[in-house]
Amino acid sequence: MGGRAEAGAWIDGVNPVTRILLALLLSIPLFASIDVTSGLVAIGLQLLCVPLSGLRLGTVLRRLALLLVVAPIAGISMLLYAAPGGQVFFSFGFAHISEASIQLAVAVSIRVVALGLPTILLFARMDPTALADALAQVAHLPSRFVLGVLAGTRMLGLFLDDWRTMSLARRARGVGDRGVLRRFVTMSFVLLVFAVRRGTKLALAMEARGFGSEIPRTWSRPSRLHARDAIALAGGAGIMALSIAAAVLAGTFRFVWS
Repeated sequence: MGGRAEAGAWIDGVNPVTRILLALLLSIPLFASIDVTSGLVAIGLQLLCVPLSGLRLGTVLRRLALLLVVAPIAGISMLLYAAPGGQVFFSFGFAHISEASIQLAVAVSIRVVALGLPTILLFARMDPTALADALAQVAHLPSRFVLGVLAGTRMLGLFLDDWRTMSLARRARGVGDRGVLRRFVTMSFVLLVFAVRRGTKLALAMEARGFGSEIPRTWSRPSRLHARDAIALAGGAGIMALSIAAAVLAGTFRFVWS
């Protein structure tokens, strides 16, 4: 299959907590300036890291397709309502399209892609159980919270199966192809009922098995930090440093709070 992940990817050896910190490291510095250069450099350097993620380039691009649709939408507000600057091409009421607003809209659209790409690369192969182990043992979050999140994550696949089953059942009854909006609302309500019932049963089952106990628990799989985690964080810091440095050298860096 073209979208199948490679076995034994380098990112698999990075602790899930480190991946969360790395995602923040690759995102927060981009909010310091809204310019085209730093965003494009960040995207380019992140794409060079695709082989480390265990995903094929085609898979990454397909998953980026949604961001490529959403990104221009995010830039529309900047295009119309940003402070005008340079030549004004269109003006109506509070909406102004100028050279400055066009540049800002393009920069914001690129920022959306630059912020979403690390999430795809870092978490596409994430094992929910490994994440729970890391949050409890490395981040030292309460075990009840961690296990609740893990159980909820495991239930997401069942919701997709429920939605698919309801769609097939409605189509078999001859009501699956009419009234798209009404069908969506009806099926969403039924899915909510299923979620409440399943969540109640799951909570009772976990409580009966002692998952809600305050006694310190043990974990079958240890989660530890290694040298690879430091290398990953250093690499992320290097990507951000090069991106911001490129914007400064190109003269496009503009501190947003200045």
